[in-house]
Amino acid sequence: MSIKRQKPVPEPAAITGNKSFSRREILTLLGTAAIGSTLPACSREEDTVPSPQAASPAPAPKLPDDLHYKSIREVAGLIESTEISPVELTRMMLGRIDSLDGQLKSYATVTAERALASARQAEQEIVAGRYRGPLHGIPVAVKDLCYTKGTRTMGGMGVYKEFVPDFDATVVTRLENAGAVLLGKLNLTEGAMAGYHQDFDIPVNPWRADLWPGASSSGSGVATAAGLCFAALGSDTGGSIRFPSMANGIVGLKPTYGRVSRHGVLPLAETLDHVGPMTRHTADAAIVLQALAGYDENDPTSLQDPVPDMLGDALPGIARMTVGFDRAFASEGIDSGLVAAIDQALETLRQLGVTIVDIEMPQGTREESKAFRG
Repeated sequence: MSIKRQKPVPEPAAITGNKSFSRREILTLLGTAAIGSTLPACSREEDTVPSPQAASPAPAPKLPDDLHYKSIREVAGLIESTEISPVELTRMMLGRIDSLDGQLKSYATVTAERALASARQAEQEIVAGRYRGPLHGIPVAVKDLCYTKGTRTMGGMGVYKEFVPDFDATVVTRLENAGAVLLGKLNLTEGAMAGYHQDFDIPVNPWRADLWPGASSSGSGVATAAGLCFAALGSDTGGSIRFPSMANGIVGLKPTYGRVSRHGVLPLAETLDHVGPMTRHTADAAIVLQALAGYDENDPTSLQDPVPDMLGDALPGIARMTVGFDRAFASEGIDSGLVAAIDQALETLRQLGVTIVDIEMPQGTREESKAFRG
């Protein structure tokens, strides 16, 4: 179908830098941004979008204006019931990327052809009654450390600008086996370290342009927060899932070491690297981790332990849990507003029945954290 381009709307302060907006106002502005009827021929990669068919199909139902901000569980229900089409959903998300990411710079490569092919396959399978689960037909993106067959994997490094793997990373394969639609690869710091290579874009925090977008998984944090994907993969060696998730106001999960395969992921420190989900909702992180987790014979460090029911274990709530908190680690050299937000979160946890205990982080972790904060 053809989705008509809406009239231009004012851009949020994160993009223009001319005015301060509340988070609610930014969500509204981003939610009403123009959506392209003809998808972009992405200049960052060889991918192009096929021209629409000459014959005009019957118009499909209009997609909800805020669909890009809904949870995976909500969108999955609409897809499974065939109320929305994975193809139309993917076209909408590619249109958002085209409209907004020129300013936000979260994507290193947009894989439009691959995404649309996967979306068509998902639609055919679902219509035929072969629904794979909550990621089936859901548009996602991955940090550009993850190998993608036939599509360059640059790792934010000049030396890898033309590197095209001949296989997919295990995490990419598992996402696609779950039916997910890969929209593209996301920008990061050079080699997942502290700074950016001069030849690569630096992602822009969608809440305000002068705010930190996070550490190496900054593209994953920005794209998820701005509704340019429903979930992203990040990697964490010393905070690179957790920092950008905090900075962009999303959920980030560093899984247990070995729970998720690192096969086909450019390494930083192999005994410390983790790959994990970045989403806007906790339950969505559980859905993605469920798809990723499990033993991989190609990664000798991956765990052979059975994979628990991530979503089921998350649903009962957090009452009677214990959370360790190092106040000095979380407050020294930290913006006062952020410290206040942490205190507010701790109080909310207490009210929900969580026990907060004082701990002290190892000195090495403290030094590593300071290095990532710059």
